[in-house]
Amino acid sequence: MIRHVVMFRFRDDADQAQRQTVYDAIAAMPEATGVTEAYAIGPDLGLAEDNFDFAVVGDFADQEAYFAYRDHPEHRRIILDIIRPAISDRASIQYEVS
Repeated sequence: MIRHVVMFRFRDDADQAQRQTVYDAIAAMPEATGVTEAYAIGPDLGLAEDNFDFAVVGDFADQEAYFAYRDHPEHRRIILDIIRPAISDRASIQYEVS
């Protein structure tokens, strides 16, 4: 199984409506792509300084499923049209879960 973790920092000028649009678009990703085994998203709780603002964790059966998600046209559209305009920083990692 492949686990994909992404964290975002929103731009200072990203208002609540824009942040909600990002959340809603990311929440729709499993249904749009149809390849996730498990998927969790959420905003940071503010329990520590310097955290990222938002995280996504997706599990995929294998590398092929992850690549299908990563390269899916709807995923690409959401990244380009919705996420990138709202964020200032992004970190991600993919690793194998046994």
